[in-house]
Amino acid sequence: MVEAAEASQVRLFQAFAHRGVTLPNRIVISPMQQYAADPDGMVKDWHFVHLTKMAVGGAGLIFTEALAVEPAGRLTHADLGVWSDGHIPGLARLAEAMREHGSVPGAQLIHAGRKASMSRPWHGYLPLTEEDEKARGEAPWQTISSTATPANPGWHVPVALDRAGIGRVLDLFAQATRRVREAGFDVLDIHGAHGYLIHCFLSPLANERTDDYGGSLENRMRFAVEVADAVRSEWPSDKPLYYRLSCVDGIEGGWSIEDSVALSRVLAGHGVDVIDCSSGGLTQRATPAIIPREPGFQVPYADRIRHDAHIPTMAVGLITEPRHAEQILREGKADLIAIGRESLNNPQWALHAAQELGADPGFEKWAPQYGWWLYRRERARQAAEEASAGKGAGV
Repeated sequence: MVEAAEASQVRLFQAFAHRGVTLPNRIVISPMQQYAADPDGMVKDWHFVHLTKMAVGGAGLIFTEALAVEPAGRLTHADLGVWSDGHIPGLARLAEAMREHGSVPGAQLIHAGRKASMSRPWHGYLPLTEEDEKARGEAPWQTISSTATPANPGWHVPVALDRAGIGRVLDLFAQATRRVREAGFDVLDIHGAHGYLIHCFLSPLANERTDDYGGSLENRMRFAVEVADAVRSEWPSDKPLYYRLSCVDGIEGGWSIEDSVALSRVLAGHGVDVIDCSSGGLTQRATPAIIPREPGFQVPYADRIRHDAHIPTMAVGLITEPRHAEQILREGKADLIAIGRESLNNPQWALHAAQELGADPGFEKWAPQYGWWLYRRERARQAAEEASAGKGAGV
């Protein structure tokens, strides 16, 4: 692990400029579903408190949870949406609050595809049934995908999109992007991973089509590239676009890291600026067990794509220690570090990282309402330690 360095040399706290947006540091808060919205998908106070405290906590870029581009594209009845202009004011409040407290506001777009129509995690995180409707008024809905094959045995059977349906979804992404733009966000991420709609076009294990959207790698990538084009058509040229990929399926015969490198090269030519490197989730709810879950287990994917596709990458996955995050950046394995569940445990992870790495000895990165007190407490602690050491030495 790296040792503490001079503040100006700490990579984690160096700015990252892309297009017309500069992040104040390399720490990103990943999109994390909160399952706190009403069925209308509107922003609630919970979302405001959740994201604002992350900004106060010092992260350079903060993403909303994945915003559904249509009601049928939600994972659950409790997900945020961006399928109507009525969503814009609430989302604008989130963006303004994040920016006011020093972070760059980001949003993520999703269509959950065949893994939509689910119950909340604490209600089982399984496909909705009539029992869910009776118990909580949460009725199941028809899902869509690349092919009429369920994600798992016994799950909802999706409708395979025809060409008209594909065109409709592309327009949904474009209109959702317009709303995110009007809400004032500066960075946008497309969710193309974890077995959701885009991923099901990419993976040969989920795509059995025989038309221009199936078969060869080029054909299976077509929808993902068209989504990027649709989003870029409504996203300002001076604002960055990220793309989240499951870089490997982790299943024999599935999507591979070589496929991700090929797609990343293509996406770079279609206005994508950063690849958000995740993995797995095609059928299961999480990365398959074939990929050991250890600290930084997905960093090799970010490293490979960064060097072979020549595009900036964001590393995510059990990166919980500041020195580990700094090491990843110093070794050139990624450009950005995404913190997810660790930020739920410690919303001020970035500020504590700055202390640990020597990037903020004077607590200047903290809001003055906090930093003023903490700096003086630290000085008092150091003075007490010095006095105690002096007495022990007989001075």
